[in-house]
Amino acid sequence: MTEKLNWYVMYTAPRAEKKVALRLKEKGTEVYLPLIEEIRQWSDRKKKILKPLFNGYIFVHTSKERLWESLQVSGAVKFINFSGEHSFIHQDEIDTIQRIIETGVSVEVETDNIEKGEMVKILGGPLQGFQGECIKKSNQDYFIIRIPSINQSMLVNVPRKFLEII
Repeated sequence: MTEKLNWYVMYTAPRAEKKVALRLKEKGTEVYLPLIEEIRQWSDRKKKILKPLFNGYIFVHTSKERLWESLQVSGAVKFINFSGEHSFIHQDEIDTIQRIIETGVSVEVETDNIEKGEMVKILGGPLQGFQGECIKKSNQDYFIIRIPSINQSMLVNVPRKFLEII
């Protein structure tokens, strides 16, 4: 019998996401840690850093039976549960996050509940073909990618000229 693999959502110690992901990879576990580039300003210099898109979360591709093994690495805290069931994220959501990260577009993460937006299709730019919601925030249009399994949303600024209401 083959084990059913899912992308389970692991919560890590603060600022330990990269170390936990590396330790799990060294053990042969498939891990996805979405990283975004950010420029940090120090008093004497600027530096580009890679920081986790979702603070404290990494995605572990494993079976329910092997979750305990993944928690044995230093920095791993727990797997996210909702109503007593381990939370997992669907492959299409992982694919969407990967595509957005790969385009290099600027992404914000929002944990607050966002009102339902109007349904749109993106006609141009790096996210061409995506369909979903759009909201106005600070007088700009943002395309919303909801990740319900971790109660987070990704907001991408998309100019109105690239949007078609559907």
